[in-house]
Amino acid sequence: MKTKQKLVSEFRRAAIVDAARTVFARRGFAQGIIDEIAREAGIAKGTVYLYFRSKSEIYKAVLDHDMKLLTKGTLRRIDAATTLKEKIAAFTLARIENAEARKEFFRIMDSAQGNLSITRGQFREFLREPVHRLASAIEDAVRRGEIRPVPAEKTAWIIADITRGTIQRRLLEQSESPPSEDSAFLLDFIWASLSPDAGRPESRRRA
Repeated sequence: MKTKQKLVSEFRRAAIVDAARTVFARRGFAQGIIDEIAREAGIAKGTVYLYFRSKSEIYKAVLDHDMKLLTKGTLRRIDAATTLKEKIAAFTLARIENAEARKEFFRIMDSAQGNLSITRGQFREFLREPVHRLASAIEDAVRRGEIRPVPAEKTAWIIADITRGTIQRRLLEQSESPPSEDSAFLLDFIWASLSPDAGRPESRRRA
């Protein structure tokens, strides 16, 4: 059982993280200040420093919280899907919808410089479990002959990469198309490349 003090501590930390996300989205990282985060959270500025030593530490806590939440949501949707095609759709849609819901913060995250930016290693670590889940489904589909033989993990990472590229394009272009539309386009593109006929010479000639 958690003590009352621990529950209060968790509640305040969560409130600071939520407030910081709002402030960063509204003002940007450079302009967002601790005073404003404290006001948004409804606590004293000194209380913020009981939980975080700096604005950069708060930013990283927001990022870590959101990426963990996204991972859980993505895994839940992948597991709920039954076929490989549905699992790929679940993966792409979960990530695009999440970026859309938090697009202002995602723009800051995507343009962050220096030690605030997400490294390739961090990106892979955030995605590791959902990608491995997708890779397992790809392996099963290859064994069943549902798709052509492909390296499962490499293919799963490529799906993750092009999904991230789609998210970045949406953020840069301020796309008004619904997430489902971009997800459906990605699914058609990916599925065509996985078709049992996709790697055959006669198939390429017809294309």
